Amino acid sequence: MKIICVETNYTSRNKEMFHTLFNNEPVISLKVDSSLLKDGKPFYIPGFSSDVQYETEIVVRINRLGKNIAQRFACRYYNEITVGIDMTAKDLQQQLKANAHPWELSKAFDNSAIIGKFISLEEVDNDINNLPFHLDINGITVQEGNTNDQIFKIDEIIAYVSRFFTLKMGDLIYTGTPAGGGKVNINDHLQGYIRRTKLLDFYVK
Repeated sequence: MKIICVETNYTSRNKEMFHTLFNNEPVISLKVDSSLLKDGKPFYIPGFSSDVQYETEIVVRINRLGKNIAQRFACRYYNEITVGIDMTAKDLQQQLKANAHPWELSKAFDNSAIIGKFISLEEVDNDINNLPFHLDINGITVQEGNTNDQIFKIDEIIAYVSRFFTLKMGDLIYTGTPAGGGKVNINDHLQGYIRRTKLLDFYVK
């Protein structure tokens, strides 16, 4: 099982992070299978970081084997979505950047890919490109987005990544985060929604 993450896929986030260049192709990173945290289990802040930050994303789950998928057929390769959190150890990431090292240690550590309950596309009227989603922390909305603001739409992403990786049943694609990511703290209560449906609910320890 692969966890594929799309970086810099919302203009609002790029502006927030002072990214001024527009990418002609999606920017892709990977997490390992031990990165996955599900079923509402608590997220424990790792001892190697004092600045772990959340990024709220729409996540799709691949439901069939595919390679070199044409964009017009990409919609056949998923039928469920959810809300996920891509956790990043920002302080470690900055150290790695400064040394021109890969970022995996700061992005793919254990339990850094938190996943909510999946729902079928039928439950959102198959409207994958116009989905509002948001994250509440301790009852306050801290991040909001809509898939209609994505630079690269989900079917584009699937077509692109399948050029390089064979997509397999169960693979997850985190499709990018809008503006509003921030630091998590011990005892925070995170709840993620698509529209008004709560799909993600966990505590930070």
